[in-house]
Amino acid sequence: MKRFIGFIKKEFYHIFRDRRSLFILFGMPIAQILLFGFAITNEINNVDIAILDHSKDASTEEIINKISASKYFTIKQMIANEAEIEPAFKKGKIKAVLNFEKDFSKNIIKERKATIQIITDATDPNTANSITNYVNSILQNYQQSENKSIQIDYQIIPQTRMVYNTELKSVFMFVPGVMTIILMLVSAMMTSISITREKELGTMEILLVSPLKPFQVIIGKVVPYIFLSVINAIVIVVLSIFIFKMPVQGSLLLLGLESVLFIITSLALGILISTIAETQQAAMMISLMGLMLPVILLSGFIFPISSMPVPLQIISNIIPAKWFIIIIKGIMLKGVGMAFIWKETLILIGMTLFFIGLSVKKYKIRLE
Repeated sequence: MKRFIGFIKKEFYHIFRDRRSLFILFGMPIAQILLFGFAITNEINNVDIAILDHSKDASTEEIINKISASKYFTIKQMIANEAEIEPAFKKGKIKAVLNFEKDFSKNIIKERKATIQIITDATDPNTANSITNYVNSILQNYQQSENKSIQIDYQIIPQTRMVYNTELKSVFMFVPGVMTIILMLVSAMMTSISITREKELGTMEILLVSPLKPFQVIIGKVVPYIFLSVINAIVIVVLSIFIFKMPVQGSLLLLGLESVLFIITSLALGILISTIAETQQAAMMISLMGLMLPVILLSGFIFPISSMPVPLQIISNIIPAKWFIIIIKGIMLKGVGMAFIWKETLILIGMTLFFIGLSVKKYKIRLE
C-alpha cells in the first residue's frame, strides 16, 4: 500500500513539475469558460444604428432619446434622406435604420397612430431579428407609459424591412463563415503540419542545405496548399450558388482575389505556427485551439462582436477571419466593390506581411 501511495505522489510531482500539463489542466478550462461565457450570447449590446427622422418633433426626439439611453443601441449616424441608407449599410457602419414618418406627432393626435420603419441588415438573420424585437419592446414600453397619461390610446406601428436577406435564410450567414473556417484550417493547419513534419523527421536541415534557397523550400511547401485551397473556395461558392441559391451580388473576380489573399494570409500564419511547434501533434493542437475556436467565437461568424466585452472586441481585431467575413458578406450579399472594403483588404495584407516577417526572422531566411 505504501508503494502504491508513493507511486501516486510521484505522479503528482510529475504533473506539478510540467508547466504544460498544469496549463492544460487549469489554464485551458478557465480560458474556455471565460471565452464561451462572454462570447456565446444571443443578446445584443451597443449595436450601431442610424436615425432618419422626417418629423423632428417632440415625440420622435423622446423616442430617440429612449433608444439611445438603452444599453442595446448606439446611435452612430443621423441620416438626412433615404438615399443615404444603402451606402451606410454597405460601409458596414450600422446594423439598422429607424425611419420616422413625416408629421409623426400630428398623426398621433389626428389619426391616433404613427409609423416607424425598422430597416435591418439581414446578412446576419439572428442579429436582425434581435434588433427588431428589442426596438419593438422599447416602442411598446414608451407607448404604454404615454397612454397612461391620456384618455384616448394611440398606437405606434413598427414596419419591419430586412435588406440583403429578405427571407432571413440562415444559409446566407453560414456559407461565408464555413468558407472562412475551411480555408483557414486547410491553409494554416496543413501548412504548419507539413513543415513541422520535415523538422520532426530531421529532413528540414537536408532541404535547407540543398541547392534550393531556404525561402524557396518554404514557398515550395506552401504552393500546393494555395492550389488546393483555391479549389475548395471554388467548390464552396459553386455549391452555395447552385444548391443553396445564395446570390453573388458583387464581382466574382474581386471575390476570387480576396479569397486568394485570405488563403495567403492563412498560409503565412501556418508558417508562423510551424516555427513555434516542434512536433506535428503540437502544430495540430495550436492550429485547432488557436485558430478554430477564435474563428468561430471571435470573428462575428455566429455571435455579434458588438455584444462582447471590450477586451474580446479588441482581441477580435487580430483575427484574420473577422475581416474576411466582412469582405465576403459585402461582396456576395451587398454587392460592394473595393471602394467599401479597401480597409479590410489592407488589414489582411498587413497581417500577411507581419506573419511572414516573424517567420523569416525565426527561420533566419534572407530573401535575395
